[in-house]
Amino acid sequence: MPRQSKNVERTVPERTLVVDNGAYTIKAGFANPSPDPDTDCHVIPNCIAKSRDNRVWIGAQMENCSDYGDMAFRRPVQKGFLINWEAEREIWESTFLARDAKVKCDPHDTSLLLAEAPNCPVALQTNCDQMVFEEFEFAAYRRCIGPSLNAFNDIANLVEDPPRTTRLDSLPVECVLVIDSGYSHTTVTPLYRGRPIQQAIRRLEMGGKFLTNYMKEVLSVRQMDVRDETYLMNQMKEDACYVSSDFRNDLESIGKGPLAGGRKATRGDEDIVVDFVLPDYTTRMRGELRPHDPTTMAMRTKLGAVTNADGVKEYIMALGNERFTVPELLFNPGDIGMKQAGLPETVMQSMSGLPPGLWPSMLSNILVVGGNARFNGFLARLSSEIRQLAPAECPVRVALAPDPIKSTWLGGARLAGNKVALKELLVTRQEYQEYGSAWILKRFAGGSAS
Repeated sequence: MPRQSKNVERTVPERTLVVDNGAYTIKAGFANPSPDPDTDCHVIPNCIAKSRDNRVWIGAQMENCSDYGDMAFRRPVQKGFLINWEAEREIWESTFLARDAKVKCDPHDTSLLLAEAPNCPVALQTNCDQMVFEEFEFAAYRRCIGPSLNAFNDIANLVEDPPRTTRLDSLPVECVLVIDSGYSHTTVTPLYRGRPIQQAIRRLEMGGKFLTNYMKEVLSVRQMDVRDETYLMNQMKEDACYVSSDFRNDLESIGKGPLAGGRKATRGDEDIVVDFVLPDYTTRMRGELRPHDPTTMAMRTKLGAVTNADGVKEYIMALGNERFTVPELLFNPGDIGMKQAGLPETVMQSMSGLPPGLWPSMLSNILVVGGNARFNGFLARLSSEIRQLAPAECPVRVALAPDPIKSTWLGGARLAGNKVALKELLVTRQEYQEYGSAWILKRFAGGSAS
């Protein structure tokens, strides 16, 4: 016989913790009626790291680390999916439960709104649900795909001309196409009234981690061995790389430029070739970009290091076509043999899974989030190439979220601010204990946040 539900009033906690559990960082904070990502959202490294002195750093403890050289990382999220709860549990305990936790909470009187990647395997979803209710014992919980939370942001203010502010009680927006290019991968997710259209979701196996590893390989062959300097190469990628609007021309300029013994290579008024001063983690804690100096590079080639005006030795790497060939892989993964279409083509593949009547609304409301969206030139190149591929009668408007890193969290915080709607979405721990994990899978099916 089926279990009889208990005739008790369904209650959920007043406090809601919103967590965007990304592969590179965790974005976490408590929801309130007017969430401010600058003050309410905390960005915590989602890793366990071991430094060369064998000290272990967990999550937010990385902020106190002063030497990132030869650091080894253990990340619980791989290919966008949470596969290692042993490591994630340590990070969550340090982040949410420790005495000096960045986002300290008592799970017994806290609801959890957790974002996950689209099309997560069922086994991993079940494991996640069990950890939330059985290990951490949160009072209530909702798991939904991250891109769907962006429908609760003020998208009309970003894409419409002139901008207009959307009333929060009218959210989620009707149609939006979310491009989320993060650390593990890039996804294209069409949303209709906050609900993902599953058959049109597309995934590109290219993210920030792949770009960082590619940059390590290229520079290790061309200049010096940096294969163990993951943290430094990631910082160099973020500081120096850009998306070229004319890839072939920039590549030809570099081929005739100062690194090849020719004239200065330029991109508009900006020099393409720059020098990157490596940190020594004693006097210099972070790398620094400088205009390229051929004389300095000649001295570095002979001596290995250059002594500056203050008498301090500096190690310098000249960056040429690495600055734009690395992020170019987002648009042309075939350059390194990947049998996948680039991001603009992936967007159109997603469109092919939608009814033609939705194309104009989706293409005119494209929102870009994720760390890779911060590359200079990324938005302009993406918009230009989608425009070339899209039907002429469809307007194309591509907008960058004000804070692409925290955009998903902000959407979740705005959703959680609506107590009535949130109560209908949450599953309580009591319901989990009564109905089991299979019932939760059906309740959360589709990953919708509405």
